[in-house]
Amino acid sequence: MRKWLPLFAACLGTLMLLIDVTIVNVALPDMAADLGTGLSGLQWIIDGYALALAALLLALGSLADRLGAKPVYLVGLTVFAVASLLCGIAGGATFLVISRVLQGIGGAAMFATTLSLLHATYTGRDRGIAFGAWGAVGGAAAGLGVVLGGVLTDLLSWRWIFFVNLPVAAVTIALSVTAFPTAQRHPGRSVDLPGMLSFTAAAIGLTFGIIRAGEHGWGDGLALGTIALGAAAAAAFAVIESRSAAPMFPLGLLRNRVFGGTLLGASGQTFAAFAATPLISLWLQQQLHLSPLHAGLSMLPMAVTAFAVAGLTGRFLHDVAPAWTIGAGLILIGLGAGLLTLIGPGSSWTALIPGFVVIGAGAGVNAPALVAVGMAAVPPQQAGTASGAVNTARQLGLALGVAVLGTVFRTASGADRPLPLARFVDGLDAAVLTASLVGIVFGIAAFALLRGGVHTTAAASPEAPALAR
Repeated sequence: MRKWLPLFAACLGTLMLLIDVTIVNVALPDMAADLGTGLSGLQWIIDGYALALAALLLALGSLADRLGAKPVYLVGLTVFAVASLLCGIAGGATFLVISRVLQGIGGAAMFATTLSLLHATYTGRDRGIAFGAWGAVGGAAAGLGVVLGGVLTDLLSWRWIFFVNLPVAAVTIALSVTAFPTAQRHPGRSVDLPGMLSFTAAAIGLTFGIIRAGEHGWGDGLALGTIALGAAAAAAFAVIESRSAAPMFPLGLLRNRVFGGTLLGASGQTFAAFAATPLISLWLQQQLHLSPLHAGLSMLPMAVTAFAVAGLTGRFLHDVAPAWTIGAGLILIGLGAGLLTLIGPGSSWTALIPGFVVIGAGAGVNAPALVAVGMAAVPPQQAGTASGAVNTARQLGLALGVAVLGTVFRTASGADRPLPLARFVDGLDAAVLTASLVGIVFGIAAFALLRGGVHTTAAASPEAPALAR
């Protein structure tokens, strides 16, 4: 039993950081009332965490190569715990957003190192079991997040969705100190600081500009200025990475159409499937007056379907071309998001079920293949970078999706605060229709890029994720 303690420590940390992506969704109405913030503030509570994860995942993976995965994981756990405490005691929206960014930094350090730790700890069949368990934990996190968030918000308060991390982090730190082997260090490897800074500036600039434009209009000078700065930073990132001797993300990988299709599939999946859930949570609680727990349970059909489909079909999809698992799976997600437009002023929570079931089915086909196909598409020595890039694309898709859909909602409904049901539904329908279009368009593009690409079998063996961070 003792040999599985490292796996338990890695899975516990991963579960905690991934749950915190979704656990806030059902607590948003209580946060808005308690902190006196509107939709833009709620968007930043979600995006502060997602952007930190997206911006720092690759860079902290490189740092872990240099310093060793174990110390970076332990520092990440400590930062995550401290940030969770700060989130729980936050007295205003700005302080909470800053604390969520800090929490995302800790989460990125944890997410970037867990697979490396498992690879260093286990060999052979045990390694395959460990990677399978880790993947299952990641798949269950989204569903657990909305239910746990509902329970804690209902029984205690929204602050406990952050306080609950403290004992979990303490146990994980105690286990990790003794369970994981001494870290291997590669001091000659450099960290691409210019690449990290330019990528972070691009992600923040574009997200801030989109949220600001939704709040103040597309003629707002600050909104347009930050979008322009974000675009300039993205261009700078491309130049830096093309000239760097040790780039955070080798741009040559984008010439690989299979890998490019995988990145499209990863970013489109989180945008189309999950970016509208904060708005749906507001509809369930502010308009239908459901409790946080009932709202969380109402959103559970998506996660349950995804988990069931992935479990039932996973063994049969290893030999299926990625165009069908990733591309067609994403199109299915887009169609499911389109079914959410069935929500009308007289709808109950059951109107979510058809769309959520179809989205969950698409995610159950799409999600398991993403990292495997991305890693199989590149040389073995770049598998860790490929894995990190796919996870970065997922978080970036979610962050930009929350910003874009919030702006679409605000434009269609004409308000930032709770408003009459009919206008709220108009905004929600516009948002989920946008998510649907993104899923379908990205899915078609990914399908075209992935046709004739590698099968997931190449990455399905226990050794395949060895270099993943």
